[in-house]
Amino acid sequence: MSGPLEGLRVVELAGIGPAPFAAMLLADLGADVVRVDRPGPGSPLSGDPAHDLLNRGKRSVLADLKTPAGVDRVLALATRADVLIEGWRPGVAERLGVGPDEALARNPRLVYGRMTGWGQDGPLATTAGHDIGYLALSGALHPIGRAGGPPQVPVNLLGDFAGGSLYLVIGVLSALRSGHGQVVDAAIVDGAAHLTTMLSGLLASGVWRDERGVNLLDTGAPFYDVYETADGRHMSVGALEPKFFAEFARLLGLEGVSQSDGDLRDRVAAAFSGRTREEWSKVFAGSDACVAPVLSLAEAPHDAHLAARGTFTERDGVVQPAPAPRFSRTPASLGRPPALPGRHTDEVLAEWGLA
Repeated sequence: MSGPLEGLRVVELAGIGPAPFAAMLLADLGADVVRVDRPGPGSPLSGDPAHDLLNRGKRSVLADLKTPAGVDRVLALATRADVLIEGWRPGVAERLGVGPDEALARNPRLVYGRMTGWGQDGPLATTAGHDIGYLALSGALHPIGRAGGPPQVPVNLLGDFAGGSLYLVIGVLSALRSGHGQVVDAAIVDGAAHLTTMLSGLLASGVWRDERGVNLLDTGAPFYDVYETADGRHMSVGALEPKFFAEFARLLGLEGVSQSDGDLRDRVAAAFSGRTREEWSKVFAGSDACVAPVLSLAEAPHDAHLAARGTFTERDGVVQPAPAPRFSRTPASLGRPPALPGRHTDEVLAEWGLA
């Protein structure tokens, strides 16, 4: 492993979704991440463990937390770790005997990162939830969609991984900077709300309407939207600034039109419908028109720009995003393939002096 976090030891109590992604990000950046898996079958949501990319770069040990030996194993690992991450409902870790009090008693400098949807306290803290609900309550879901239509679900990227995982990583690294052990309460609902800060400012200033699909960045403007091409695919348009819009209009064949023209959307849609996505991609390639083809997950790794940067990589036959961001002196790289449950138990215990 290499990267800016080389030498950092992290224990991850196995879960699904945002906590594993946060631990994967730390592993991508060079941390030694040990995932504690429970004996028996894993989550049906994870699929084949060999292809569970959220476990890349990690090692796995087994521990049955329903037994004293399993609890002792986790707490022993915590004594050697800098960070412990868990993504369970509030109170679960405490009931199992591996909560913050027990872990920090063993290791007062430990940063104990907690990933939940609703947070560690509040009326909803112990209730079940998923990404869509956290976005709904935080206000982040409401602006996404077209005028007159329902809110659109941005898969689980905006809540789980942006509002959850990334804020947990920020919290963990900030707590490490303090040099003292503490608990980090990373709630997806908090992070999702925090992501809307700019929109809150625009709303307060009167330049954003609290309606869907009528604003500059929510498809309310015809020069910031997606349009269907002749082959049923789509092009994205983000020609906000006048000089970029002028270039966009020229290349689209609508030179002389204005951003304020009432029929602009219809004219842009009609123009895009006349050629395929590939044809339009060639027209706008290398321009400042702020137009890009909408690529699928399978198509994105083959884009010329992303290929030149190495944004995606292939490991063991699986194409996947490369570690991000990038560092000039301590570059990150993919480490181990996804950890199979329990595969590294003896190795980790010996290496961490716990055999």
